[in-house]
Amino acid sequence: MKKIIYTIISIFLLASCSSTKDYLLRPDEDKTLYDIVKKLNKHADDEQANKALAEVYRQVQQRHLKNIADYSSYQDIKRWDKINNEYNILQTMYGMIRNSEPASRLVSPVNYQTEITAIKNAAAEDYYQLGLDYFDKQTRDNARNAYMAFKKSDSWVKNYKDSRARMEEAFNSSIVNVVINPIQDNSFFFNTGWGNMGYNYSNEYFQQNLVRDLGGTYSTRYPARFYTEWEARRENVQPDWVVDLTLRNMDIPRPAISNYSRNLSKQIQTGSDTTGKPVYTTVYATLNIQRKSFYARAQMDLNITELATRRSIAYNSYTDTYSWQDELATYSGDKRALSSNDWALINNSSNFNSPRREDILNSLYRNIYPQVKNRISDEVDW
Repeated sequence: MKKIIYTIISIFLLASCSSTKDYLLRPDEDKTLYDIVKKLNKHADDEQANKALAEVYRQVQQRHLKNIADYSSYQDIKRWDKINNEYNILQTMYGMIRNSEPASRLVSPVNYQTEITAIKNAAAEDYYQLGLDYFDKQTRDNARNAYMAFKKSDSWVKNYKDSRARMEEAFNSSIVNVVINPIQDNSFFFNTGWGNMGYNYSNEYFQQNLVRDLGGTYSTRYPARFYTEWEARRENVQPDWVVDLTLRNMDIPRPAISNYSRNLSKQIQTGSDTTGKPVYTTVYATLNIQRKSFYARAQMDLNITELATRRSIAYNSYTDTYSWQDELATYSGDKRALSSNDWALINNSSNFNSPRREDILNSLYRNIYPQVKNRISDEVDW
């Protein structure tokens, strides 16, 4: 009997040790700690959780502190994010244990709030100094980098020193005056017989609308001010960048005319026989159709140039297409063979419903315009 009891006790002890060992051997120590505390919150007398908590917390703490020591040796300024993340994990675990009555009786977790505050101040100072270094170099790219560094400093410690004033100063120093020139037409548009109707519309749509939609001289979204060439002369503004828009291809050909015919037939009731059964007769007609169509296209080149250095800031080419066709018809033969669709062609106006030239330009430019606008905004934006 005693032998049986000893055997049962041995099995129980081995199972207990095995369960505790399972906690210690799990690969994800952070999750293991959470699981143990969660278990204790539900079952404060859980023997395995009680035995494992202190050791698991020690292992977790040592691993994160080692990571902090490793990251502290890095030269990259982004090390502060890594260090802060490690301290935040430790501080979260501190709060979790402190808020658990059974867990806090077993372990006295370390409060790292002092270290976190020190890290934030050190990071804010490093980014602030980095911003000053960039700002002293007095180029637009460096002003942008200075702005981002001061912004990062402010994110670590709210308005660290005068970081927000420095951000505004860096932003203002990076503002470029951008002149958007009228569209230059190097296309075949004037040689197609369509005349120059619509050119004034395209010029206004692209030049004046771009200036307006990008914010003009009151733009606050971008570190840039936008002018037409006339506005820049009137306000005596020296442009930093110039935007040139050139139509390399504006092909709106005369409509092509094609003719074709369709033979039509239909069975219609023409009477009844002596028994009252319907009698059908096949009637025939020919539909003579004339079709007009054309396929228009426009290609616009965008070139942004820095005047002082003649450096090309950006170059892109944008293309859009427009297709149109219309049909009208006459017929010969028995009109009873015609369908409602056939009659629609026959009743079509004697003149084709050709789109106006300005409507074609409107469609072509409507698709090109946002691409041009977005490209300019991408270049001036941060």
